[in-house]
Amino acid sequence: MQATSTQFSDSSSLQTRTKVIVILVAALGYFVDIFDLLLFAIVRVDSLKSIGIAADQLKPTGLWLDNYLQVTGLVIGGIVWGILGDRRGRISVLFGSILVYSIANILNAFIADAPTTGAGAILHAFGLGSAINQYGVLRFIAGFGLAGELGAGITLVSELVSKERRGLATTFIATIGILGAVVAYLITRVVEWRTAFLIGGIMGLALLALRVGVVESGMFLKVQTQHAPSRGAIWLLFYPWTRARRYLCVILCAVPIWFSVGILVKYCDSIGASMGMPEGARPSPGLAIMWCYVGLAVGDICSGLLSQLIHSRRNALWIFHLLTIAATALYFTIGSSSLTTFYVCVTCIGFACGYWAVFVTIAAEQFGTNLRATAATTAPNLVRWSAAAGAFFWTQCEVLLGNGPSAPWQAALIVAAIIVPIAMIAVFFLPETFGRDLNFTEE
Repeated sequence: MQATSTQFSDSSSLQTRTKVIVILVAALGYFVDIFDLLLFAIVRVDSLKSIGIAADQLKPTGLWLDNYLQVTGLVIGGIVWGILGDRRGRISVLFGSILVYSIANILNAFIADAPTTGAGAILHAFGLGSAINQYGVLRFIAGFGLAGELGAGITLVSELVSKERRGLATTFIATIGILGAVVAYLITRVVEWRTAFLIGGIMGLALLALRVGVVESGMFLKVQTQHAPSRGAIWLLFYPWTRARRYLCVILCAVPIWFSVGILVKYCDSIGASMGMPEGARPSPGLAIMWCYVGLAVGDICSGLLSQLIHSRRNALWIFHLLTIAATALYFTIGSSSLTTFYVCVTCIGFACGYWAVFVTIAAEQFGTNLRATAATTAPNLVRWSAAAGAFFWTQCEVLLGNGPSAPWQAALIVAAIIVPIAMIAVFFLPETFGRDLNFTEE
């Protein structure tokens, strides 16, 4: 990595109150982001049944809507919002992204099969006459909007907060944000799924008011004023090879998180059945997601504090990768012994995958100001997209295993045994970024 000698505006000149407001706004934004991102997974079964999806199609339809359409929207949105963040500023992304996904989730509350006559004929003309097609389009649009929230928030906070406290600030954001999944589950226990989508969208629009007056990053303003070249030039993340390798390793180190959440937790009903859990005592995906994210919230706090304590992002990642191996082993060995044990194992997996706070910090610290928003926005969303790749390999492994009764859990174990070691190797090639001064640009 090469860095210019240009020094940007000192973040310490900002008042503490201003920084606290920015951190709080970013944390609440990520809270709504996670609420909306996980809401479909929580209401998947109920919502699909209510629009007429047959029981034997719940799994493939859920995979299509969530692990393919929504995460594809996340990837495309990550690219668009990331480039805008480096070209137009971090604040513009915080406003634009939340507006898009809030409107998409409000509309999601009203999906229904349209009549073939009258105004409904227009929807049929565009292929949106059926509720399931509307669901798919809105999941894609919601994913597109959600893609910009975390990266822009983490980038802005990383550039405003001092390097000594940067890790604490990003840990706070990640921890508060993760609790959005817990609140989403609790809300779905008292309201039906359409109302839950409506609540998520309204919360997002309400948060827009809090963002009025949030300050822009001084580092970005300086680079913008100087007309620094290659702001948001995404191709620079893939050239030269040293920078491309760094970017690839940032992504790979966090893939186990979204495999665990996207497969082991979201589809625990299918995996639990394949492990021999009786029909009346199989885990609920919604409740499993809630317990997983309780563990994630605690894990985020611990991983962030650990990286601060040992002054190392890399070592914190390795420690939590080892915990992921241990938690996954418990999941597949003793998880099926009882429903309570299963939820304990899911909570342990969540805790072990709680290095997301360290990961998003690393994603911002690895790259210069002219590429930071692009990298910090695209990397988390490519990790989320890996849920699609994980789902593909999971289902293909089931086919190779003969689609027998035990195939779902055996296939999931095979995929897990591959991706976690790869993630640990990826960390080896990442430079240590704890305490790094972010006042530089990529050449």
